[in-house]
Amino acid sequence: MKYILGVDLGTSSLKGSVYTVDGSLVETSSSAYDLIIPQKGFSEQNPHDWIDAFINVIYDLEKKIEDFDKDLEALSFSGQMHSLVLLDQNNQVLRNAILWNDVRTTRQCKKIMENYGNDLVNISKNIALEGFTLPKILWVKENEADIWDKVKHMLLPKDYLRYWLTGKYNMDYSDAAGTLLLDIYIKEWSDEIANQFEIDKNILPPLVESIGYVGDILPDIQAKLGLKNKVKVYAGAADNAASAVGSGITTNDKGMISIGTSGVVLANKVNLTGNEDGKLHTFNHAIPGSYYSMGVTLAAGKSLDWLKSTFGSNMTFDEFLEGIENVSPGSEGLMFTPYIQGERTPYNDSSIRASFVGIDISHDLPCFTRAVLEGITFSLKDSLEIIDKEPGEDVSQLVSVGGGAKNKIWLQLQADILNKKIITLEIENGPSTGAAMIAAVGLGYYENFGECANKFVNYKEEYQPNPQNVQVYEKYYQVYKTIYQNTKAISKELLEI
Repeated sequence: MKYILGVDLGTSSLKGSVYTVDGSLVETSSSAYDLIIPQKGFSEQNPHDWIDAFINVIYDLEKKIEDFDKDLEALSFSGQMHSLVLLDQNNQVLRNAILWNDVRTTRQCKKIMENYGNDLVNISKNIALEGFTLPKILWVKENEADIWDKVKHMLLPKDYLRYWLTGKYNMDYSDAAGTLLLDIYIKEWSDEIANQFEIDKNILPPLVESIGYVGDILPDIQAKLGLKNKVKVYAGAADNAASAVGSGITTNDKGMISIGTSGVVLANKVNLTGNEDGKLHTFNHAIPGSYYSMGVTLAAGKSLDWLKSTFGSNMTFDEFLEGIENVSPGSEGLMFTPYIQGERTPYNDSSIRASFVGIDISHDLPCFTRAVLEGITFSLKDSLEIIDKEPGEDVSQLVSVGGGAKNKIWLQLQADILNKKIITLEIENGPSTGAAMIAAVGLGYYENFGECANKFVNYKEEYQPNPQNVQVYEKYYQVYKTIYQNTKAISKELLEI
């Protein structure tokens, strides 16, 4: 039996998912690693820890699957976006990777947008935010000149792991788009952006499609891993692109809503028109020749975690959510904005802070809990509204993944607030499924991702919008949208004090 391995190099762990070529999940394994936080606002990892985690996962899968060592045919990747890995002329790591959730680059982002913002959006279709790679590069140039002088290669996390496996430098378009160095229109590194910020394009790796065959695992690495035969390696994709593929988002009528620590609304784009102000993220997709738009809520599940740890730390999540079904839509007039860590789409405001509005003496814990669920979903609706106005968009259904797909009340709430059909997955296996599908298409087992999704992706439940609730929530949403404008000055003043 032939196996395909999808590898997801995440922020807290590396996960491997083994599939047969007909889309059956065989086994999974994961290995965790630590964040390194040298000071407040910094977030780093040692790239060697990713290699150790990958080795651990391979060894574990070999124990779980008897013929894995001789029947693994190919692998591909999903990876955390934006995180900066720098190598010297001897291919040695020069410093810890600066991760996507590192926020040290506020000054660099401000400078980029003040001096070059319009040009940057015109070329990359994105504005400069702390998470992106270009500001991290500028921070290293400005603060660690001795390290920058030694840089010969710049990679992202999954690309570094793939380099270790194959000895080849590459980056796929979906991850390259998140660096702010890609001309998204012509799919080449931008001479203009590189020249503007005095970045030698020679440090940037060759670009490939996500389904591009990069090479085989090197013989010495193959032996170290205990693999008996050659294993083909395919480029892979950024985690959100891989997650979309792994959720069957292959046409523009179907989008994805992902509620984890942060929240994401994602939809395929048929072309690069729209989003001239950069409020959405626009990236090349894992699907060749296509793109996707994405809006982000910074503290989605994080807001619910905060509420539970503060007011229900002795409860399980099921206990904490008890009673929300008895609270009417709109939480009896109580509203919550999930800005506990600032907000991304559509405001890109790191100073805004969360609010409960409309509290009265009748409100109990289930009211507050439901208000938080509704507030998170209203924030995601902010992104969906922009996506729905994009030329060519026709999203009629959303696949819900992550923590937001684990509670039936919340799923129905998503359908009612977003006014879309909500679908759940039979088996939710994260971006590693998309990575495995990339390898399957790359190998030629499937002509395209739509055909591949028919085998790898199965749906479980559907939630249709309740027309009466849709009308009620639309009224509340119009109120919700006014809260930001009425609290942003207050939030800024409080932070200054």
